[in-house]
Amino acid sequence: MLSSIVAGLQGLTEGVAFLFTVGGLKNLVMLMIGGTLIYLGVKKDVEPLLLVPIGFGCLLVNIPLSDLMHQGIDAGAKQVVDAMGASAPDALKAMAKDDTGFLRTIYNAGIANELFPLLIFIGIGAMTDFGPLLENPKILLFGAAGQCGIFLTLLLALALGFKELHAVSIAVIGACDGPTAIYVASQYAPELLGPISVAAYSYMALVPIIQPPIMKALTTDEERRTVMPAVKRTVSKNAKLVFPIVVTVVTGLIAPKGLPLMGSIMLGNFMRESGAVERLTKASENEIANIATLFLGVAIGATMQAETFLRSTTLAIFALGFIAILLDTVVGVLFGKAWFYASGGKINPLIGAAGISAFPMAARVVQAQGQRYNKQNFLLMHAMGANCGGQIGSVAAAAVMLSVLKGMGLI
Repeated sequence: MLSSIVAGLQGLTEGVAFLFTVGGLKNLVMLMIGGTLIYLGVKKDVEPLLLVPIGFGCLLVNIPLSDLMHQGIDAGAKQVVDAMGASAPDALKAMAKDDTGFLRTIYNAGIANELFPLLIFIGIGAMTDFGPLLENPKILLFGAAGQCGIFLTLLLALALGFKELHAVSIAVIGACDGPTAIYVASQYAPELLGPISVAAYSYMALVPIIQPPIMKALTTDEERRTVMPAVKRTVSKNAKLVFPIVVTVVTGLIAPKGLPLMGSIMLGNFMRESGAVERLTKASENEIANIATLFLGVAIGATMQAETFLRSTTLAIFALGFIAILLDTVVGVLFGKAWFYASGGKINPLIGAAGISAFPMAARVVQAQGQRYNKQNFLLMHAMGANCGGQIGSVAAAAVMLSVLKGMGLI
């Protein structure tokens, strides 16, 4: 009896004792990182819908001996699977593959099969009004210019020795679009999903800090003070209905590997504009998006295990992601300057900063900066058009890169 009690007490203290080993110190660091993410989300309001569940998932997976991602192979199930081969039931196969942990189940349910990011994209589409973009289709070019940093960072990552699939997944951080980064990384670089996801959402939240200094440095006072005419509301209902269908078909023909992303966001937008499925639209915006976001965050946090996250690669990912967003903003603003001179001073180059996919945050930054230099400046609707173009452009950029990789036989 006494020996049983002693053995039980030893079991209770194993987790605490593990923290004082080399491996345990790494877990302790990750516990602090998880706590920091939760603090930023709760106290600093930095992307709380994602950082809070990501941080909590990070805590869960790094508590010593928790086994929430790997509960261990069931020896009996493995023996049966080995005997039955391909005809073995899926439940037994799961038990034999060591993927029956609580967090592993959530990961397999929505990350490994790309479900959660796509559900969120349907919600984003349901919340997005592409009207400002359709009012002035030429502004879509800002959305294209705002993705140049992705491709430049891709070349830089390849030059630094990253494998093609890893380089593409890292470069997509520059889209400043969390679901796109998660979708690409979960499919083609799952071992990098944790740092890529955290970097993507962290930099999205930092857009109001990252962009203004670049906008000021690259533009003159005259350019920043440029007043643009008010946007006229002339887009017909039919145009808004046809737009998501046309974009989906064109994307599917040009870059079919990106069709799940573009199709999801355009499905949500079509439901919004049709007005015929209001209940589905509201569910996509609210309940479905919220549930998917919760499980997505927890599953991402579960990938932040100490042995995979605390590596030099993680620092390189954060650095390259930051460079990608800087380059996106630089190219966008420079494109705005070129358009300013080509139009005879009718385009405010600050709008170029809204060409990234941080929707609608980037558009609000442009409006704030425009008002700062000229109180008569009302750039929000123009910036929203560029921002909508950036939303489409980021998905299109990911689709193009994935289709090129498919053509190269890498996926």
